Amino acid sequence: MNIRTTSIVAALVLGSVAIVAGEEITYSGHIAPLVAAKCSACHGAEAAPEYHAFKKEKDKWLAKGQGMRMDSYSHLIFYTAWPDTGALMRRLDDGKNGKDGKPGNMYRHLGSSEEERQKNLALFKGWVGSWSLKRWNEISREELDGIKVRY
Repeated sequence: MNIRTTSIVAALVLGSVAIVAGEEITYSGHIAPLVAAKCSACHGAEAAPEYHAFKKEKDKWLAKGQGMRMDSYSHLIFYTAWPDTGALMRRLDDGKNGKDGKPGNMYRHLGSSEEERQKNLALFKGWVGSWSLKRWNEISREELDGIKVRY
């Protein structure tokens, strides 16, 4: 990509984020359609087990390429705030602010290009609010209070 193309792509990505930034990002308006498009094949009701069923037979489900069910608001909250605090963020993060710089194992599924992945990550980050990779025993009360996850 040349500098002009890179600038245009950056402007488009930032422009689409800015449009969303003017409105409240919600599960029903922004995240549910994104999950349906990018995540349901492996994490939808037809394909994925509930958390405890997945944990009980984790190797079996992973061998099938299936993850835990994440196709509803309540499922995503489970992996965002409590009890599996930060799990969603750790898996979707691009790694740019992480200790090792590695993206989460699901980041690549957020889009077919880096620009699309960054746009979709920005939606998730805007929805969550306090984007933290920390687990329940590591997160501060202030960070936990910053999690928005509006329906």
